[in-house]
Amino acid sequence: MTEPEFLTMARTAYDTVADSYADLVRGLLAENPADRAVLGLFAELVSGRVADVGCGPGRISGHLHGLGVDVFGVDLSPEMVAVARRDYPHLRFEVGSMLDLDLPDGSLGGALAWYSAIHVPWDRHPAVFAEFHRVLAPGGLLLMAFQVGDEVRRFEQGYGHDILLDAYRLNPDRVLGQLADAGFEPHTRLEREPVGPMEKTPQGYLLVRKTPA
Repeated sequence: MTEPEFLTMARTAYDTVADSYADLVRGLLAENPADRAVLGLFAELVSGRVADVGCGPGRISGHLHGLGVDVFGVDLSPEMVAVARRDYPHLRFEVGSMLDLDLPDGSLGGALAWYSAIHVPWDRHPAVFAEFHRVLAPGGLLLMAFQVGDEVRRFEQGYGHDILLDAYRLNPDRVLGQLADAGFEPHTRLEREPVGPMEKTPQGYLLVRKTPA
């Protein structure tokens, strides 16, 4: 089966920028109390094994591990996984796709899509949310972070490299509707204003729970 173009595009782009991206984002959590607060809430509520899906260079996995979460990372980009393994050798990182996670049904207590679903076209989100629902145990938590909006941005330059990458801003109401259709119930919704030169739009966080059996 031919791989969807958006997956190939994202893998190629992040393989290209892996080291530069890791250097740029390494200290961002220390500068962003809202991100830390949301991740702290997730860490306090979640129980069981957690997958950081679209983990990139592993910084969120590393932070959650420091909060006592049993976390491992999955990313589409082999180069990002290599960086994560280098920088967080005590944690597990695997190459994989959020459209087809190599995990048993109901095996996770939690999952994150921390600015990773933004590279998935809107019409593919139901399939992604169905896959998250499949791997989560009843009552399991899903945390998403994303840029708020209704636009698609195409990047041809990023982190000092020539790339080709689409980023989809997300409408929280639409995403919550899709999550409800997939079998999730809302827990926490938060939006904040942009912080720092890298952020151009409001940022959104959604924490939802797989409907208990």
